[in-house]
Amino acid sequence: MDARTYATLTEVCGWLAGRLSDTVLDAVRVHYSVGEEVLAESAMLLGLAMENVGITAGERERIRSVLDDPGDPDLDAVPEVARVPPPAFHFVAAPPAAPHPGRADEVILAQAPRHGGRRVHRTWRVPVDDPDHGTWLYVVEVTPGADVLGAYSALTSTLNVEARLLWPVEVVTEGASLPPYQAAALTAARAGRPVSGGRRVRPPGARSSGRPAGPGG
Repeated sequence: MDARTYATLTEVCGWLAGRLSDTVLDAVRVHYSVGEEVLAESAMLLGLAMENVGITAGERERIRSVLDDPGDPDLDAVPEVARVPPPAFHFVAAPPAAPHPGRADEVILAQAPRHGGRRVHRTWRVPVDDPDHGTWLYVVEVTPGADVLGAYSALTSTLNVEARLLWPVEVVTEGASLPPYQAAALTAARAGRPVSGGRRVRPPGARSSGRPAGPGG
């Protein structure tokens, strides 16, 4: 896969965040990040069709441009919408009963710099149609040029293994224009106290300023 195709796939995954289910999009991102294009395409196209996620005509052609088989009938089976639907989630203040994120903060803060992470944020995400069932969501800003899908795969895998948590993570390029879901998540997360204390997280081996960046509330 060439760099341009990989960049387009990264962009497509960003569009589909908050539209495809977390489980399906996780499979798509992880498979693409390790070069398993056939599995990634299958997960994406079948997921879109089975979850009845509509895409615009422009999105369909963008996806078609990176498929191994541009004529794949599974792409034609995906419903079409006139415009991108609004995010199916809200980002709000966490309720008192929200699980303590301390261990997850530690894991994300330790891993983010290894993959180009500069800032780590956290927000509480709730489905629009089911506000009683929310979850923490991390937004990790990475340096321009960093491997967004690779960073996502590493961060979510480590969070699962070391903290036994499947909380969603969005990796975005610092300063980039973002689709609605990622933009809303980042805006909400920035409004609270950032996990990295408002400072850039340090890469391994970097000298400390003497002020540790503690987990946010």
